[in-house]
Amino acid sequence: MIEAPRPRASSASRITLRTADAAEAKKLHALITANREEGHLLPRTLGELAVHANRFVVAVRARRIVGCAELAPLGPHVAEVRSLAVDRQARGARVGVMIVEELRRRARREGYEKLCAFTHAPGYFSQMGFSIVPHSWLLEKIFTDCVKCPHFRTCGQYGMVVPLDTARENAVHIERSDTQPAAAPLA
Repeated sequence: MIEAPRPRASSASRITLRTADAAEAKKLHALITANREEGHLLPRTLGELAVHANRFVVAVRARRIVGCAELAPLGPHVAEVRSLAVDRQARGARVGVMIVEELRRRARREGYEKLCAFTHAPGYFSQMGFSIVPHSWLLEKIFTDCVKCPHFRTCGQYGMVVPLDTARENAVHIERSDTQPAAAPLA
């Protein structure tokens, strides 16, 4: 079982990031549906959101969910930022950036080598270090989701990837743990 990380708060914007729970599936569905109606996202069912709620990071302001995204595993080395949605009134406050950065931390900690996103807004993800790649570079995504999508042959989304420096994350974790004896150098 994965331990839920402590909520992260941004004092400047009074936004807290935390893991969603199944009881919040209706709120996630409403937020995702509102963004989908603006042409930003693919549909998600209430049932799948309830099942995968624990993979979502939510941004909360004044006890209200104002943003969400799922860290969706696609394979042993790659995970996807899926269903990134921000409430219209919370846009411009870097809510999406905070959520993606939290997903990045979680993906690194879980050992993924890269994080991908499929988006209609490549500029937004480029600013966070993602690069556009051909869809064929993300076969895990194609075989998991794309082949079932009605837009499969006419997809207007950009495939984007950011490598995760898991070695650096592990080094930072080891550095902070001074209770362990130093390892002997490798030959």
